Amino acid sequence: MNVENFFIDTNILIYFVKDSTGKAELIDTILLNNSENYISTQVANEFCNVALKKLNFSTEELIFLLENFAQFFNIYTVNISTIKKALKIKEKYAYSYYDSVIIASALQTNCSILYTEDMHHGQIIDNRLTIINPFI
Repeated sequence: MNVENFFIDTNILIYFVKDSTGKAELIDTILLNNSENYISTQVANEFCNVALKKLNFSTEELIFLLENFAQFFNIYTVNISTIKKALKIKEKYAYSYYDSVIIASALQTNCSILYTEDMHHGQIIDNRLTIINPFI
């Protein structure tokens, strides 16, 4: 069976951890299939920001979650190469800079799917990365 690499955006990670709408169950199914799941240091930072400001997570809870993320996800470190790629993506596809960094990270980890709720569902980037909103 082929293993696909999936990149998970911050909003999907938030639903995975704390959701009352039933979205977490769908995300759980996606993440537990035979795939390599990636997040980036940017996604981890954005997750911490939302969890602290909007979800009222404690520092201890966040540290616990981050340790679990490190066991469950491959974590890609954003670097200068990623930033340069993001700038080109921003120019070509007209995404925000931060969304472009996520797209660049997904491309640099050889992901074929980027799961996000915030970008153009079904769009293919550089003929190799498909943006999927799993809730459509």
